Amino acid sequence: MVARKQEIRLKVNGEEHVIFVRPADPLLSVLRMQLGLTGSKPGCENGDCGACTVLVDGEPYKSCIMLAVEASSRDVTTVEGLRDAPIQGAFVDCFAFQCGYCTPGFLMNAHALLRHNPSPDDEVIREWLESNICRCTSYEEIERAVKMLCQ
Repeated sequence: MVARKQEIRLKVNGEEHVIFVRPADPLLSVLRMQLGLTGSKPGCENGDCGACTVLVDGEPYKSCIMLAVEASSRDVTTVEGLRDAPIQGAFVDCFAFQCGYCTPGFLMNAHALLRHNPSPDDEVIREWLESNICRCTSYEEIERAVKMLCQ
């Protein structure tokens, strides 16, 4: 039996969308396939790597394990929504990426951290970023980028 699609309303990067999804559709798939927002990356697709991190009502969520229906009527921000955020420039200035695959998730967590705590210490920065994995080991540069915005 095929699950019937249902209508949901998503507010993504400030723009309202009415779309049809199956009850089991992950938010990541809906963002990428239906809305064309490909900044969030499918890495592990089980919530371990953090490449798919988005903000939902200002809090980081792994969009590969969050159902799209759970985001209905909530405020979703993807990395595309951080286009003008200072954290993007800090990552560039600090060379805080190599291959770039993990970068969207790190940007989302770092942005959320700085909104919650504009002056985090090193331990707090590491706690907020530990849910993301970088296979290129750019961790020091990523932490430096976050610290640059704390000064």
